[in-house]
Amino acid sequence: RGMSLNNIRRKGLWVVNGNAVVRKVINQCVICRKLRGKFGEQKMADLVKERSIEAPPFTHCGVDMFGPFVIRVKRSDLKKYGALFTCFASRAVHIEVTNTMDADSFIMALRRFMARRGTVKLIRSDNGTNFTGTNNEIQAAMQEMDHEKNRSYLKKEGADWISWLNNPPGASHMGGIWEHQIQTARNILHGLLKTHGSRLNDEGLRTLMTEAKAIINSRPLTTETLSDVASEIPLSPSNLLTMKSDVILAPPGDSNRSDLYSKRRWK
Repeated sequence: RGMSLNNIRRKGLWVVNGNAVVRKVINQCVICRKLRGKFGEQKMADLVKERSIEAPPFTHCGVDMFGPFVIRVKRSDLKKYGALFTCFASRAVHIEVTNTMDADSFIMALRRFMARRGTVKLIRSDNGTNFTGTNNEIQAAMQEMDHEKNRSYLKKEGADWISWLNNPPGASHMGGIWEHQIQTARNILHGLLKTHGSRLNDEGLRTLMTEAKAIINSRPLTTETLSDVASEIPLSPSNLLTMKSDVILAPPGDSNRSDLYSKRRWK
């Protein structure tokens, strides 16, 4: 605007209220708006209410599958998958290994997860066929039960039904809370599998998944006070789950590649 107004003055012209006139002309210029216009900023939507409810770990959680990971069993190559559960409140992560991507395998992974972490009140996921099939099977099984009798028993014990909510189809950005953790788990596992993946068996994969889970759960929940000398050590999801330090020492001894072919595969 200043350059345009200056050129008008240099040609000996005086425009009444020239500053506003030049601004109006520039704002109405389509080419100027395309070249120098400001980009629109996407406004972040409100968090789902489960993200701000105080509740025990894994009461409200999200889930997604990732993989496959190829392992060696005798002379055959088999595919394994990971089911990642993430808590909305504590931001902790739990990983289960599944044999397939179908609903039956995921239901067993869900049962193992609840046996280890306790009952779940709400689960969010995308519209994967395994999640949709699991929800349909659970709802069909509940239809065979005596609802009033079960509800009265659960209310007496302080438990609840599992509610399952799916994100809209094609809206993967709404699952960022678990997609980000899957990316972190992949980054950890890829570094380990790059050099040792060819000799990995089922037990080794489950061990690496557990190690990856421990690394993710040891991350700080806030980084604002990391540079402050007088501040306390930030909390991590592992602190909230175990009430202990999240420092896990590496296995003792030296590890060589020859250990992959011996009885010391734990190294």
